Amino acid sequence: MNQPFILEKKLDHVAFIMDGNGRWAKLRGLPRYLGHKEACNRIIELFEVCREFKIKYMSFYAFSTENWNRPADEINHLMDYLELFFHKEIDYLDSVGTRIVVSGDLSRIRPQTRKVCEEAIERTKNNSTWFINVCLNYGSRDEIVRAAKKIAVLYKEGSLDLDAVDETTFKNYFYVPELPDVDLMIRTSGEERLSNFLLYQNAYAEFVFTPVKWPDFKRDAFIDCLKEYQNRNRRYGGLKNE
Repeated sequence: MNQPFILEKKLDHVAFIMDGNGRWAKLRGLPRYLGHKEACNRIIELFEVCREFKIKYMSFYAFSTENWNRPADEINHLMDYLELFFHKEIDYLDSVGTRIVVSGDLSRIRPQTRKVCEEAIERTKNNSTWFINVCLNYGSRDEIVRAAKKIAVLYKEGSLDLDAVDETTFKNYFYVPELPDVDLMIRTSGEERLSNFLLYQNAYAEFVFTPVKWPDFKRDAFIDCLKEYQNRNRRYGGLKNE
């Protein structure tokens, strides 16, 4: 009998690029949007794995600033499924102490979806056991430029000393300042790029690229990625431990 996997390496924050939904659907002769619908079913399943292994922070790349280039009906389906996810799961997530946060500019998101997100944020704002960071209308370059502009305004107003700005204080101007740096970044469906996702926060993350498409990325596939992470030697620019 196989021994149960025990995660021994420190892992506070795992980030997911949920790729391959459309291709998953196409392989089954289904419209692309049903791939996105199935994708939502993975989130709670993976959340439970994170709870099992005491991984406190989870970031999900739900919709990028570049995704506006997709057909309008696909975008509307994506928003429909996001709303459905919160309507279905918010009671449970709140009951186990999950805080919902959003990285991204919600001003461009359609009003009913924005309202659902804001309600989830408000309802769970005092929770602190688990964090789910939904990256929605998010682009990392945009986040960095946004932070730089905020710092420039404060400096111009005379309320910020530039000598006080370092890597730690710079993060205070991000969408969700309290998120720690990413430890493990997973991208599904075989693509091997960051696609403008948490560039600053991923500075020393371990990357795992899996060929598994997101709708098929279930518990066992996630644990395979955790095993890969556990076998990495995180040197942070130093020498390998002998």
